Amino acid sequence: MTSLPTYKADFLRAAISGGVLKFGSFELKSKRISPYFFNAGDFYRADLLESIATAYAKTIAEAHRSGALPDFDVIFGPAYKGIPLATAATIRLGQLDAAAYGAKCYSFDRKEAKDHGEGGNIVGAPLTGKRVLIVDDVITAGTAKREAIAKIEKEGGVVAGIVVALDRMEKLPSPNGDDSKPMPSAIGELRKEYGLPILAILTLDDIIEGMRGLASDDDIRRTEEYRTKYKASD
Repeated sequence: MTSLPTYKADFLRAAISGGVLKFGSFELKSKRISPYFFNAGDFYRADLLESIATAYAKTIAEAHRSGALPDFDVIFGPAYKGIPLATAATIRLGQLDAAAYGAKCYSFDRKEAKDHGEGGNIVGAPLTGKRVLIVDDVITAGTAKREAIAKIEKEGGVVAGIVVALDRMEKLPSPNGDDSKPMPSAIGELRKEYGLPILAILTLDDIIEGMRGLASDDDIRRTEEYRTKYKASD
């Protein structure tokens, strides 16, 4: 019986039943063979989009209430996957608590600056002088988040934190290719570099705890073995 909070358990169930979280054998960009694969781009169905919007909203609201996340004005979704995630999360937050979040805004970046019409790199709420919360799917190497932080700061905003759907809790590849060497995670490196709160709806620990009854014993065993082999040192 899982002891995950209801919103996490509901999100995990929706991700597995909707085929967003798959189990099998998947080659990652790092060339590691992972027994699971999560693709937030597959939350394109209305009911699945509602489930991830709710999970983001509850993660943000709970962290904000507990003090783990500071106040923010704008939810920012890095192009492209972050755009629908940030938009949906903003709507759901306002629905959950209109008094606290009904006036929150959303914004996203263009991959290429527009040189006509309203122009610029940012669509949605202006970022100047605003506290900005980044919402995205995962953090793999951290490169895309560093780019998002630089864009927000260039527009005069201050990054308040980052919320992702999944923390793989996985160590970065060793520079010499020795995967037995202890290494930090990309999330851990970003936390250290920027001093920002970085939160996730689900961690790999949550997946393993909650997948019993939703996945085969073999999938559970292989995922546990992968965690043991590649778990980050931070």
